[in-house]
Amino acid sequence: MTGFNDRKDAFEGKYAHEEKLSFELEAKTAKLFGLWAAEKLGLEGADAQTYAGEVVAANLEEAGFTDIIRKVSMDFEAKGIEISQHMIEVEVDKALTAAQKELAQ
Repeated sequence: MTGFNDRKDAFEGKYAHEEKLSFELEAKTAKLFGLWAAEKLGLEGADAQTYAGEVVAANLEEAGFTDIIRKVSMDFEAKGIEISQHMIEVEVDKALTAAQKELAQ
């Protein structure tokens, strides 16, 4: 029975590790995307970091990146910044690729 418990523990550990990596990837992607959006909003330094943190927090609303796209789109609209939904989605993809590279190092 010990072998079964060891195997179960190994699977649970692997699952927990994969979930942690997935969370870190989403958080890093949201932060990078938030920094890009902050630049477009004219924010710099601590204000840009704070805004990126708000984007990361918004990412906790639902699975995937729809929530951060919605937040940034609304913020752009409020500031009168015209960037297409497609370009926003492209920037999320770029942020995801960059986050994957950073976390792989």
